[in-house]
Amino acid sequence: MLPPPILAHHPERETTGDSMADYDWVIRGGTIADGTGGDLIEGDVAIAAGRIAAIGQVSGRGAEEIDARGKVVTPGFIDVHTHYDGQCIWAEELSPSSSHGVTTAVMGNCGVGFAPCRREDHAMLINVMEGVEDIPDVVMTEGLPWDWETFPEYLDTVAAGKRDIDVAAYLPHSPLRVYAMGERGAAREVATEDDLALMRRLTAEAMRAGAIGFATSRLSIHKTADGNAIPTFDTDIAELEAITRGMADAGAGTFQVVLDAFVGWDKEYPVIERVIAASGRPATFTLASGNDGPPRWRRVLEMLERTNAGGGVANAQVMPRPIGLIAGLELTVHPFVLCPSWQKIAHLSIPEQVAAMRDPAMRAALLSEDFTPGHPFNELARNWRWLFPLDNPPDYAPPAHMSMAGQAAARGCTPQEVAYDRLLETEGRGLFLAALGNYENASLESAHEMLRHPHCVPGLGDGGAHYGAICDASYSTYLLTQFVKGDGSLQLGLAEAVHMLGQKAARAVGLDDRGTLKVGGRADCNVIDLDGLTLHLPEVVRDLPAGGRRLHQRATGYEATFVAGAMIRRFDEATGARPGQLVRGAGYRAAA
Repeated sequence: MLPPPILAHHPERETTGDSMADYDWVIRGGTIADGTGGDLIEGDVAIAAGRIAAIGQVSGRGAEEIDARGKVVTPGFIDVHTHYDGQCIWAEELSPSSSHGVTTAVMGNCGVGFAPCRREDHAMLINVMEGVEDIPDVVMTEGLPWDWETFPEYLDTVAAGKRDIDVAAYLPHSPLRVYAMGERGAAREVATEDDLALMRRLTAEAMRAGAIGFATSRLSIHKTADGNAIPTFDTDIAELEAITRGMADAGAGTFQVVLDAFVGWDKEYPVIERVIAASGRPATFTLASGNDGPPRWRRVLEMLERTNAGGGVANAQVMPRPIGLIAGLELTVHPFVLCPSWQKIAHLSIPEQVAAMRDPAMRAALLSEDFTPGHPFNELARNWRWLFPLDNPPDYAPPAHMSMAGQAAARGCTPQEVAYDRLLETEGRGLFLAALGNYENASLESAHEMLRHPHCVPGLGDGGAHYGAICDASYSTYLLTQFVKGDGSLQLGLAEAVHMLGQKAARAVGLDDRGTLKVGGRADCNVIDLDGLTLHLPEVVRDLPAGGRRLHQRATGYEATFVAGAMIRRFDEATGARPGQLVRGAGYRAAA
């Protein structure tokens, strides 16, 4: 027997249709996973005035109703690692994220972004964002008004826009450093005491304006578009301590960092310990397993436990599937992109490129040439042991024998030949998955173990960036289809998975007012046909400013998504509603 509904009275509300209705919406008869990880219940969810008005057996009528029998009702998901800093300005739909149940996206990760910024530094920040996040120069030049200088002014620009879902923003380190230090900051010179004092003051100002934290990157393969180290690479830890003390001054904010995996997560983790000790602020960082070598990630989990047991707060963001790239002729990288002979045909259309590749002389050249120097991301598309075909439906956990190296061994040829033939057989449209991490021993066991750890949350979707190489913003759908619907030992319960995507993720970045379904709480929610939930092959669309191309990935099975009580998607299509707002952090509320 279900308990009676928990009701919240809203006498001031206006319904969306029937003036005699009790609620704006009633979602009837669904399986409710409330985001807390508690037991599932069968019942109704009523929405009024943007809030959850009742949960249980709701006898009152909704101005509009959804039959959710056989469906799952969840809170909106929280994507803690995106780069919608530009897309949230030039576009009203934050896709792919909003098409995968996400209702709040956190941007400004990895320390890259567009503010604070003086006019003379625009080109430098574009160069950093193009190199680190694979956003073409022309997209940012034409798509952004650049009508801000300070970070508070940038937040005001974001707040003034219309979009489908909510966004929250970190203060990014690269723009902050260059703003405070000028060319010395871009050249990675050591900050002076005056520089540190200024960055600390600007950080406190940003927190009070609504930033949810401060973000940086120490990853060595994060390069500018011209191949140089980004301004924050290998920054002295004393600089990070000084900046995060600005968060302490404001009494708010989370420290987000991408550690250098090539040094070793465990060797880099003391950076987090020092920053937490200096600032007292919580930290979040990216964690993955290597495909080969010792499982250092387990050592990091032990360090996480030590930090949290000792009074600090830290959590790791874990991608629920292999970390890597998507490669193809129409994309940023592919297995032959840095071969000298490729430059002769790089300007051609794909059909023309394929015709040229059928020429025996071109084939011989491309199969024998070594790569010329280039951006390190390009070389990742020739890691033959971990390069797999990606078809429809996409398999993100393919068996080892399907790699280019595995197929080559079976055929008695080179991996280059296997990749080359795939491109010809698919008329140049075939895609590859470069599974470069989180696929230890060609298995998702490490990802599964990390996801279930109390101090880990799903993340690293990177929506709004890597437009021509990564399309991982669909990870919420993948988590549900692979780990909840899947069988075998790598299984998650529905309530557990929704908790990861909801409340657990929200709390990791200080967004405690969302990620759950509760009476009086925000009406951010999904109605999902879990049985029919399907993830489709990424596709190239050309909807960026200046006609730029990007990877997009659709899902079917999201019957409805609500943000603040407004339905933004119905049956996997956008409704045109734009209720999304800027979520300002706790420092803003304290200052107000």
